[in-house]
Amino acid sequence: MDRLESIETFVRVAETQSFAEAARQMRIAKSVVTSRVKQLEDHVGAPLFHRSTRVVRLSDVGQAFLRDCTSLVARANDVMDQMRGARAGPTGVLRVHALTGFVLGHFAALLHAFQVSYPDIRLELIVSDAVVDPVKAGVDCALQIFPAASTELISRPLFPVRRVFCATPEYLRSKGAPQSPRDLHKHALGLYSGYPTRDRWTFRHGDDEITLYMNAALLTNSVHLLREYALEHAGIVCLPTLVAGDSILKGDLEVVLPEHQLSSFSLSAVYAGTSRNAFKLKLFIEHIAAAFSRVPPWDAQMIERGMLPEKIIEG
Repeated sequence: MDRLESIETFVRVAETQSFAEAARQMRIAKSVVTSRVKQLEDHVGAPLFHRSTRVVRLSDVGQAFLRDCTSLVARANDVMDQMRGARAGPTGVLRVHALTGFVLGHFAALLHAFQVSYPDIRLELIVSDAVVDPVKAGVDCALQIFPAASTELISRPLFPVRRVFCATPEYLRSKGAPQSPRDLHKHALGLYSGYPTRDRWTFRHGDDEITLYMNAALLTNSVHLLREYALEHAGIVCLPTLVAGDSILKGDLEVVLPEHQLSSFSLSAVYAGTSRNAFKLKLFIEHIAAAFSRVPPWDAQMIERGMLPEKIIEG
């Protein structure tokens, strides 16, 4: 029995709570996963899981065994990665889950630069707006604006994600520009469905604060669809500046109620503290962090032209 291999398999089953999912993530047959866990149980002399047709959960022995095993696997992989890095550069697969709104338009150049620096790291990128637990999803980290799904996960903020209401100049000439947040109720609104605040929208102007619940003419999980909807002169939409910035700077879209700020979110890298690919993951996160200052370039240009205030309101 390869003890480290069996221990790693045990940890993956415990994290995913599924023999089948562990097999899928490790790219091995389910029978191999079952065999490795059985060998480890025979070696320990006690069952590590309680199994049923629907649920796989840790036994008391498995629960006591898990933390040390998780640290052991993470440390072993980290040492191997650093040894490879010292000799010939880091190698292997790094799996990342990323928000659609961030990936489209801003991420390809970043990925290319990372691969130039580390050509032997193969990236697998899953793109969606879903909230995921990176451990259960089988990824090394998730780039998202949502809070971490578990207190056992680490969330490292990378840069703020500001939001603005905007519309085409043609739409505003035709329908009139809102003078206060409550005027938004008179317009066709396009809103993103995935913000942690849901339908609750808080606007701040100096010391004044207004909270509204708004109905959307178009509610979607695609910020890029919202931008296209606005560019069709269909209504006023709320967009993150990382998606709307280029269109606003070109004059195709115009910020509505610029003096009333919405709270911002942080785009964060969410990952397990005991990640198996800790060394490669550290390189990847540092690469992203170095590319964006605390004020990302799309916001910096809008601030310079007076389209955004410098001060940011944290979510």
